[in-house]
Order: sequence, then C-alpha cells, then structure tokens
Amino acid sequence: MRNNDEYRIEHDSLGEVKVPADKLWGAQTQRSLENFVIGDKMPYELIRSIVTVKRACALANCRCGKLPKEKCDLIVAACDKILSGNFADSFPLVVYQTGSGTQTNMNVNEVLARLSGTHPNDDCNMSQSTNDVFPTSIHVMTVLMTKELTAALDAFISQLDSLENKYGGVVKTGRTHLQDATPIPFSAEIGAWKRAIEEAELAIKNALEGVRVLPLGGTAVGSGLNTPENYAKFAVEELSKYLNEFFIESDNKYHGLAFKDALVVFHGALKNLAVSCMKIANDVRWLSSGPRCGIGEISIPANEPGSSIMPGKVNPTQCEAVTMVACEIMGNDSTVSFAASQGNFELNVFMPVIAYKINESLKLLTQSVTSFTEHCVKGIVPNEKKMNEYLRSSLMTATAFSPYIGYEAAAELVHFAFDNDLTVKEAALKMSGLSEEKIDEIIEAAIKIRQ
Repeated sequence: MRNNDEYRIEHDSLGEVKVPADKLWGAQTQRSLENFVIGDKMPYELIRSIVTVKRACALANCRCGKLPKEKCDLIVAACDKILSGNFADSFPLVVYQTGSGTQTNMNVNEVLARLSGTHPNDDCNMSQSTNDVFPTSIHVMTVLMTKELTAALDAFISQLDSLENKYGGVVKTGRTHLQDATPIPFSAEIGAWKRAIEEAELAIKNALEGVRVLPLGGTAVGSGLNTPENYAKFAVEELSKYLNEFFIESDNKYHGLAFKDALVVFHGALKNLAVSCMKIANDVRWLSSGPRCGIGEISIPANEPGSSIMPGKVNPTQCEAVTMVACEIMGNDSTVSFAASQGNFELNVFMPVIAYKINESLKLLTQSVTSFTEHCVKGIVPNEKKMNEYLRSSLMTATAFSPYIGYEAAAELVHFAFDNDLTVKEAALKMSGLSEEKIDEIIEAAIKIRQ
C-alpha cells in the first residue's frame, strides 16, 4: 500500500485523480488502469509506433506554423527518449479497453507531456485524434514488423532451395489421398514447398501495399477538423523519412477511420502463410514418421527426448510447434475479420483487438518459421534406401504400362499383383504379353522421370 505522500494529484475533464508519484502518466491513464484489468498489455511495438507517429505529427505541426519550434523540439526529444528503449514501464494499459484505443493514445500523450513539459492534449495531441492516430499506428507497426517476417521467410526459402538442389537426383514414390501414386523427384516435393512459401511471401508483400496508406489527418471522423493545410501531407512525409519506409496519405480518410479492410486483407495473407506452413510441417512429420513402423523416407534432427516413459523416442516437435502456431493464426484471422466488421458509422471501435492479433500473428509466424528452418528443415536428410525400396515395390509404376496394354489391362495387372503379393514386374511377366526386356524398359523409364 502506498502512503498519501507517494501520490500526486492529476486532473482531467472528470476531475482529480491520485497518480503514483513515481509514474509518468496522468489522470486518464490512471483511470483506465483502475477500470480495465482485462487480458494482456497493449503490444509494446504498437506503443513505439504511436510514439513515432506523435514525433511526425509534432514536426508537421511545426512546419505548418501551428506548434512553436521550442515545443516541437521538446516533444521530439521526448519521443526519441522513449524510442531509444527507455520508459517501457510507463505504458501499462491493456488491450481490452475502449475500442478506439483512446486511453492508450492519452497514455502516450501524458508520458510525452511529462517528459517534455508540454500539454498532453493541446501540444502532444495537436491536430490529432485517437481515431486517426491509432489506426495509423497499427499500420506503421504492421509495416515494421513485417520486415522481420519476410527476413525469416527468405531464410526458409533459401534453406529449401539448398535441399532442392542437393537432392535433385533422388526419386521417390509420390502419394495422393495418402495412397501410393506415380514416382516423383524428391526435389519436386521440396520445390513445391518452396513455391508455396514464395507465393505466401509475395501475397504478404502485395497486401502490405494497402497497409502503407494512412488515415492520419482525419482526426475525429475523417473530416480533418482542427488540422492546418498540408498537415497530413507533412506528417506522412516526416513519418516516411524517419522510418525510411514508404507511406501514403489516404485520399479518403472517412474510409480510413470507418473500415479496416487493408488489415483484413493483410491478415488474410498471414493466414495463407500459416496454411502453407501447416501443410509443409505435416508433410515433414508424415515423411519422417517411424523410424521403423512409419513412412521413414526422411530423417529430421533429434532435438530432444520425445517421451517420459519410452526410452529413445524422438518426436517431430518443431513440426508440432509450427502447426500449433498455424491454428492460432487461423483463429486470429477470424478475430480480425469479426472485429473489422464491427463499429458503426464513422469509426471502427474494435481496433485494439485488431492490433493485438496482428501483432501476435506476426510475432508467432516470424518465430516459428525461424525455429522450423533452423531446427528442422536445415537437418532434413532423405533415406534413399527406403525411398528406393518403396519405389521398387509400388504398384503405381503400372501406370506406365497403360500406353502399351491399355488402362483396363494395367488396372487388372495392379489388382493381380496386389492379390498375389507380387511386384509390378512379376505381374507384368505373367499377364502383359510383353518381353522382360520391354517390361524393364517401361519400369525404368517410369522411375527415371524428368527432374
């Protein structure tokens, strides 16, 4: 319990509030802290983005002649202090608060005001509203965090490319419907995984273009009330320059405040990546299943013991981590979609949860892709002996006989081989009427497929 001398009195439009003397925030932050104890804190990446937006806004207001240079310099210096990594504990508010994010916007304003000696509303929030600052900050956070994800995807693609090139001469049995199918190169299987990640990364980059469009300058409802001429243009310029990123001023800020479609499309691209990661991880754990009683066509790194009771057991734990993350991303996509469909008239009021889920999805995908690449994919090794064994015993090489004896006769050959536990060659010698030399030629041609 704190004594009375450990508090200071702050005030807002509702009256006085006791704030711990050692904290930088003010009355509105304290009210929110006391009224909302629900879930996790607002992502710090979002806080940093809000601070970055405030920095750009101060410079834009100064360029417009609305904010005196002395105050601008003080606010910019305060922003730089926070962005250098200090004062992280000054932003304690949770995600589940007001749906516009007003309390977090004011939390940042109050901390900046105390550090700079300016006013939280009149100076730090000049020409701004939570309603344009908060969605702008979600977009900025998304662009910045995506750089880390794409770096992780590039490393993933590079590792798959290395495997594809290394094992180009290895042929194995293909599978459809979990049943044996015709032969394929192992490199083709890996190449399909690689293409999926390349396409997913491209979709993310394309979707990010819509996120680069910012509603900054729309203030309360999109009309730009209380902003000077060219303010939004200058603010977006300052933001782009400071972050060395390309951002665009929205030409319809009513839309930018009321709709979250760019974020829905972007998170949909994250979901697409999660779906592909789920597929690849499942392929890897099926192919590595065993080691004696499963498919066992590849081996993966044995990173840790897999059982507390079965000695020597090793499990595909990286695959399991990736697939659990994929489940979370799919759930997050539903949350983002539902949240984006809500809110009435001029403002979406589900923005904190949208920010939270996008932040979580970007973090989880970046971390899981990095871990999967480093601790699993890098160590994939084909069991060529097992692959060849399956290849030689597969009945689907009979497909190559269709041009010579017809589809129905080839189907009869497969059933005969299966019923009598014969190889395709043994069945063909009994049924096809072809010479052994021709049968060998057909089978070898089926196995030595084009790479």
